[in-house]
Amino acid sequence: MGVPILKQSHYLIATIQTAPSDGDLRGLRDSLVAQVGRYRARGAIIDIAALDVMDSFAARTLRDIAQMVRLRGADTVIVGIQPEVALSMVELGLALEGVDTALDLEEGLALLDERTRRWHRRAGHSPRSRADAPPLSMTNAGAVFPLGYLIHSRRMTN
Repeated sequence: MGVPILKQSHYLIATIQTAPSDGDLRGLRDSLVAQVGRYRARGAIIDIAALDVMDSFAARTLRDIAQMVRLRGADTVIVGIQPEVALSMVELGLALEGVDTALDLEEGLALLDERTRRWHRRAGHSPRSRADAPPLSMTNAGAVFPLGYLIHSRRMTN
């Protein structure tokens, strides 16, 4: 059985409802990474509250999903890690390095909202949908910023 992915505002929410097979996890990875681009999502939340065990493949796949989504320009938050699962992950040395976690869906959405607001403040414009955002420009270092941000920054340094 696949993992359902819902679109909520600018975010994608994947809820793992039963113990997933390795194929289910690979399907989630492929589908979520593709949908980030298709829906121009700013973030993804993976809710694992229904999981009562976490093996090394699942932990590695969740970490890989977060890294792949990040490379597509969105943030990932994993929510709902049960206390028993957290304990066994620590005991087995399974880590989610570089992956943000939150207690539940509500806190995960709040974290993504705060990141979005912070990005807009740094970029110097008010929050709006990506469809209405200014065109992006690639810098020599490979970072992507709104064109207005680069023009404003260059004026400041000249």
